[in-house]
Amino acid sequence: MASNPTDTATSLYIGLMSGTSLDGVDGVLASFTNEEGVLRETLAAAYVPFPAALRAELMALQTSGPDEIHREAQAANQLAEHYAECVAALLQQSGVPVEQIEAIGVHGQTIRHRPEAGYTRQTNNPALLAERTGIDVIADFRSRDIAAGGQGAPLVPAFHHALFSAREEDRVVVNIGGIANISVLPSRLTMPVIGFDTGPGNVLMDAWIAQHNGQAYDVDGEWAKSGKVHAEFLGALRAEPFLSTPPPKSTGRDLFHPAWLAKKLADFPDIAAADVQATLAVFTATSIGDAIRQYAPLTKAVYVCGGGAYNSYLMTLIQFALKLHRPDMTVESTASLGIAPNQIEALAFAWLAQRFDTKQPGNLPAVTGAEGLRVLGALYPA
Repeated sequence: MASNPTDTATSLYIGLMSGTSLDGVDGVLASFTNEEGVLRETLAAAYVPFPAALRAELMALQTSGPDEIHREAQAANQLAEHYAECVAALLQQSGVPVEQIEAIGVHGQTIRHRPEAGYTRQTNNPALLAERTGIDVIADFRSRDIAAGGQGAPLVPAFHHALFSAREEDRVVVNIGGIANISVLPSRLTMPVIGFDTGPGNVLMDAWIAQHNGQAYDVDGEWAKSGKVHAEFLGALRAEPFLSTPPPKSTGRDLFHPAWLAKKLADFPDIAAADVQATLAVFTATSIGDAIRQYAPLTKAVYVCGGGAYNSYLMTLIQFALKLHRPDMTVESTASLGIAPNQIEALAFAWLAQRFDTKQPGNLPAVTGAEGLRVLGALYPA
């Protein structure tokens, strides 16, 4: 592995994340302490959007189709090129020579997540990424946890615990990407961290506005705000059995997809499109709120990260759902803790790469359900 001659106490890692929203690649370059693996500083952050054709193909690969092995391989090659572009942007922005980067931690693009069937699939070509960048690549972080009987997800609660736990207060970190998940971080060190997927984040809202308005997402929830919540439809959405299943649990587009939504809507054919969007926004907010009330009833401090943190209307709905339970509860983005909401997941995979290098576990068995702590990832040397 490379060394960082500028500071022998820290090492530099790149983290790359392309999530369920399928919009593009978020990348960070960060320094971590060598022994403890504590985040010291984020030196650069970059975003590379996916072209429409790649996004469409990744969406199509979420379900079985013709010639999908070839199509996935081609999509993986394109992904690696976009990952390499993001790495180049980070290096240019920071001025850090490539030789000083220890490794790249890259999640890949999830196209199937079936832990109940014993597998998860993150499309990627880490060998090509190593070839393009000249940097060691660490990938395939979920498979070892699944092999150990876990869900393979969510993995971010371990990083949330390392980054955001505080002795003085209980905290909940909510990550809202395509799917939403929570990390319950108790101040008492003897209490275990709890984390799980709560249900849809932006995935259904994004799909609905794309279908009706041709937009990738609902900026600040303006379209949702213009509609009215349909109570009976909301009740049908909230009846989804996944929501009441106890953790450990994880989900994705394998469950929450346009066909799932269409089936729910079949009993309500006359709902206006804007009212559907309004109801979907409340569905996301209430499923998050219900999970926090059930598994973190004493927590007053909630911090939100992911793309959903930039949807002011969704943030208002989450605040409303939680303040009905506890009027003294605060809901803020992780920016109030000094970390931009859109950088958290990429930082998590930089951290997981550092954990791999130092042979330290990257999972939390209480979160994923694995039989024990495991070192996560697979190395593709430069």
